[in-house]
Amino acid sequence: MRTSIATVSLSGPLSEKLTAVATAGFDGVEIFENDLLGSPLSPEEVRLRCADLGLSIDLYQPFRDFEAVPADTLARNLRRAERKFAVMERLGADLLLVCSSVAPESVDDDALAAEQLRLLADRAADHGIRIAYEALAWGRHVSTYDHAWRIVEQADHPALGTCLDSFHILSRGSDPKGIADIPGEKIFFLQLADAPLMAMDVLQWSRHYRCFPGQGGFDLAPLVAATVAAGYQGPLSLEVFNDVFRQAGAASTAVDALRSLLLLEESAGLSVLPAASAPSGFAFAELTAADTEPLRGVLDALGFAHTARHTWKPVELWEQGDARILLNTGVSGRRQDPALTAIGVETPEPDRAARRAEAVLAPVVPRRRAQLDAPLDAVAAPDGTEIFFCRTEQADHISWTGDFTELPSRALPKERVEQGERGEPSAAAIRRIDHIALTQPWHQFDEASLFHRGVLGLEADGSLDLADPYGLVRSRAVASPDGGVRIVLNIAPAPDADGPRLQHIALATDDIVGAARRILASGASLLPISANYYDDLEARHDLEPERLATLAELGILYDRDENGEFLHCYTATVGRVFFELVQRTGGYRGYGAQNAAVRLAAQHLHQQGV
Repeated sequence: MRTSIATVSLSGPLSEKLTAVATAGFDGVEIFENDLLGSPLSPEEVRLRCADLGLSIDLYQPFRDFEAVPADTLARNLRRAERKFAVMERLGADLLLVCSSVAPESVDDDALAAEQLRLLADRAADHGIRIAYEALAWGRHVSTYDHAWRIVEQADHPALGTCLDSFHILSRGSDPKGIADIPGEKIFFLQLADAPLMAMDVLQWSRHYRCFPGQGGFDLAPLVAATVAAGYQGPLSLEVFNDVFRQAGAASTAVDALRSLLLLEESAGLSVLPAASAPSGFAFAELTAADTEPLRGVLDALGFAHTARHTWKPVELWEQGDARILLNTGVSGRRQDPALTAIGVETPEPDRAARRAEAVLAPVVPRRRAQLDAPLDAVAAPDGTEIFFCRTEQADHISWTGDFTELPSRALPKERVEQGERGEPSAAAIRRIDHIALTQPWHQFDEASLFHRGVLGLEADGSLDLADPYGLVRSRAVASPDGGVRIVLNIAPAPDADGPRLQHIALATDDIVGAARRILASGASLLPISANYYDDLEARHDLEPERLATLAELGILYDRDENGEFLHCYTATVGRVFFELVQRTGGYRGYGAQNAAVRLAAQHLHQQGV
């Protein structure tokens, strides 16, 4: 279907918004009146600019407080309308959005509302313009889409139809099944927005917290499917009022917006995209730094072995179990401190995964390749992290590890830990990467969530607010159904601060106590945890005194739910990066959110040298 977006959804002046919309790949645009009023461009110049960019002007909006009013108010409203019609003719727009009235002088009289809207439609038709009547969720007398439709049906004018808006429908809990009762030709326009589920005044909810489809808690697919099934043939158009989007760059927001529509069309059964190739685990995590010596020390203490070096790039491969860490010293001048810059995800069909990523507008990462290098596709996540699609050491696919040369003089067994009597790896060994946590730029949190779901096929948990000594950390996990790939997306407090955005790699072990003791025996340290935490832990859980003492001695945090237990501890931060050791038992699928405030406080103190 054709795609469109309201200019109010983006930041910047109108000319920049139009460029961003066209560059992202939209077909059309809704011109929000305030954007036009604040623009130095005349309506004719806006019309020409849209034509040059290949954009249709699908809607001019909004026209407010028109219907069911006294005669003198109606006369004034008709004069207002004539002025709007003249502007629309200059713009080349032929559809005007009329919102249900919130004016105090309007009356609860459907017949009067229908009569006056019929009169408005008559005037509009003289200019070649149609009227799309929309029920505002906070309308004074008309606040539901079915009520608005009854008035349109009663008015019975060919230039008068209805506009359906997903926020106004779903925020009131209305059932979209009733859309099937509206003739498709009378649905003049469809506006789409998602929103987090919140208990607040609907007007404030609408004006500040709307988001793009798939980023909130509304189920938009059935609504869209019902509208199309009714015969609607117009564009899918986004109208999103969001404080964050109006401060973020228009170009990236427009791409995120179009991606949301592509994924919505797929979920509503209106289009077919390349299927996601569900990732089964992490192939590697790549750390980049000008000086990787501090990272080498941490990896050595964790029990990793430096096993190989890239054949021609300054990249080292460190391994333990199925966990692989790449250390890259090929940094630009802008990024000197250690940072997590790339992850590899195991996927059964890397080519299909790459096609999926490109289809949902994930930017492809240019890659320097030598002639014999393994083909390896990568895309950039919204925060700049590169995501590689890998199939490691499988007979049916070239492996990226073939680009590395083993270091026989330095290589140690893959599980370089104390061995059991039968030569099996110790339970204290690192088994794999359990999850990766990435702190997002403050304006890209929702975009990142949708990106990882749309590109990788991950499922999102609910958003959490975690207490930090300097504010709140907003957090949301996205994971594959089997938990093989888990990514935690965070926003740190103080969005205007210039401090580093911390990232961490969580490593899974079957014996966190043994792993922690091994780290301490190597001379390295773990993040110290307040004794007050363990006093509280004793009060909350019936742990054996000896076990509690061990946890306190080693700085191991504890959580459990109805499915199992979770134990975890942390290394100190190097640059922007730290490591977490985790042990899961039973069916525990969380991340120890109960302990986040304690960990964050401990990290702040440690960074301050306390």
